Amino acid sequence: MSSIDKKDFSNSLNYLFKETFEGSPTEGSIYLDRGIGVFNTIENLSAENASKAMSGANIVAHTEHLRYYLEVLNNFINGTVQVADWNRSWQIKEVSEDEWQEIKANLQKSYGIVIETFKEKEDWNEDAISE
Repeated sequence: MSSIDKKDFSNSLNYLFKETFEGSPTEGSIYLDRGIGVFNTIENLSAENASKAMSGANIVAHTEHLRYYLEVLNNFINGTVQVADWNRSWQIKEVSEDEWQEIKANLQKSYGIVIETFKEKEDWNEDAISE
């Protein structure tokens, strides 16, 4: 089995996360339609619409779950193993417009932190990659 270059792995991981959150670039995508990503999907969604339950959790809860996942991921990559309280991230039911804006801003902040962690990570061992 051949090994993958750290820079190639890091670049691929960054590209995948960028497409997921920021949307695919116009010149090509890995798996999403052009320009579609988490941030632009929720950008103009009102708090009222984001708070509506649809077949389970609402969009606000999904957004908070993504933010919490990024927090747990970042902690893990940096060597902090925690018992994740996944249920907590699904508890949000209804938010005000200000609360919704804060949740979206916190998701973007957490995303930025993870992207920086990816860039700074020197040792992509099997645990850091697969766990």
